[in-house]
Amino acid sequence: MPKFIDEDFLLTTRASRRLYHDHAEGMPILDFHCHLPARDIAENRAFANLTEAWLEGDHYKWRAMRACGVSERQVTGEASDRDKFLAWAETVPSTIGNPLYHWTHLELKRYFGLQGVLLSPATAPSVYDRCSAMLAQEDFRVRSLLTRMNVRVVCTTDDPVDDLAHHAKLNADPSYPVTVVPTFRPDEANGVENPARFNAWVDKLSRSAGIEVLGWRDFIAALRARHGFFHAAGCRASDHGLEEPSAEECTEEDVAKIFHSARGGSAPDAREARAFKSAVLRALALMDAEKGWVQQLHMGALRDVNTRYFALLGPNSGFDVIGDFSLARPLVRFLDSLEAADGLPKTILYGLNPADNAMLAVMSGAFPRENVRGRMQLGAAWWFNDQKQGMEEHLRTLMSMGLLANFVGMLTDSRSFLSFSRHEYFRRILCSVLGLAVEAGELPRDFDLLGGMVKNICWYNAEKFFGIPAKRVAG
Repeated sequence: MPKFIDEDFLLTTRASRRLYHDHAEGMPILDFHCHLPARDIAENRAFANLTEAWLEGDHYKWRAMRACGVSERQVTGEASDRDKFLAWAETVPSTIGNPLYHWTHLELKRYFGLQGVLLSPATAPSVYDRCSAMLAQEDFRVRSLLTRMNVRVVCTTDDPVDDLAHHAKLNADPSYPVTVVPTFRPDEANGVENPARFNAWVDKLSRSAGIEVLGWRDFIAALRARHGFFHAAGCRASDHGLEEPSAEECTEEDVAKIFHSARGGSAPDAREARAFKSAVLRALALMDAEKGWVQQLHMGALRDVNTRYFALLGPNSGFDVIGDFSLARPLVRFLDSLEAADGLPKTILYGLNPADNAMLAVMSGAFPRENVRGRMQLGAAWWFNDQKQGMEEHLRTLMSMGLLANFVGMLTDSRSFLSFSRHEYFRRILCSVLGLAVEAGELPRDFDLLGGMVKNICWYNAEKFFGIPAKRVAG
């Protein structure tokens, strides 16, 4: 009888165990999309306690706590860190069946060595005290937490107006073995619906680029200047959070008028907003293609649906849901317009609605490029889908409608430095899916062939696709 989260956790066949232990387990991690603060890595932050390390900014846990009726005071409010942790521990038994239950116990085991301990109200005080004491040690500061999990490359998510000072500090430290590079996230550049917020951001863009932004062409020039600045800092990918892609036809003259009106404080109508977003997204995609970057499109989230809580807490607080947008036609128009101009960069398509997986997997095969392996990718099971069933369905869709062998693998999409066991979770599920197919006679019992593919998905495909070199540290 297997024990809970033993060495063969999720590995139900001999083939899956061999694939994982011989091929996946020891592979390093390239986390190409996360929300970790570069400042915390640069300054090698020490966490005061387990709540700081585990609950701060983690809207996955916040949603579960609220669903169990925990007061906001104990979620994001003024309660003590200890009380917040006790409220989380009281919630954990109710997360059985949710990936949070697996993640919680994997993290306790991998980072803190707690084996056979289930987090509950009864065990919470001792877990909090023990783990908080460990976090006070030098080898539990942020940088060590990354190396402890064999993380070699981290791509943070950064606003184009960021000065990247913390990345510069990290790049200047040859002794730290983790490569930390920025990712260009220009979502604010699309925000013409809210002229006050948009104009405040454009003013920041103007200052950071050193370009007076008076019109549309100045705006694009400033974005291009920041794009080049990020490239010099090691950035090799952009990232776009989209409800749905925009592909409205619009002349430069029309876009310039929309920009001018927004700068004057007038919000565009719906068609004008789509036209503006289309022009911005296209201009940025062409910049990515020129630089050889990877374009990442995260699509399908309805964000901040609870207006009362948005007013209290702001964005990224756990009030986003899966949308049911019609993605195929506008996405094809956008991609094809770039392809026609020979300006389509390598692209990863992430859909939040799992109903879109088959469509996105098939679409990824419609825009190949000679001598570019896996030029377009169906991105990893994302956000609400990065659980066992979601990953299994994603992998089987990719196997049947795309090419699993080209897949660039998993990411954390996380704000927590204790989340890297999610890569282990994915790798175990990957090997389980393949192992079941081996035992069913659907795949050959060729572990050199399958093991090589597993290693590629864990590391080598992403390393080549993004072109971000891991550091080679002497000694």
